[in-house]
Amino acid sequence: MDLCRIIYEHSSRFPADERYGLVTQMRRAAVSIPSNIAEGQGRLTDKEFRQFLGIARGSLRELETQTLLARDLGYINDAFASRARSVMDEVSRMLNALITKLAP
Repeated sequence: MDLCRIIYEHSSRFPADERYGLVTQMRRAAVSIPSNIAEGQGRLTDKEFRQFLGIARGSLRELETQTLLARDLGYINDAFASRARSVMDEVSRMLNALITKLAP
């Protein structure tokens, strides 16, 4: 959830012509991460949960790519990119640990 707040906060500063482009993509990817974790946790089996954790991990990778693009385009500075990367690394470690724990 912290990652979502960070992305929403900083993407609101992007140029207006990105409102329906990169801003939307980044926000959707960010929201997808905790949403898929929550949906998967509500499923009946560990296998289903793992599937949703995999989707969350894919959304995280998408967001990482979009963050790099936003930095390269000058929409975010290196300090924010580094902060976001740190949070994304933490989320990635947690997802990977949970996926491993649920493995058959």
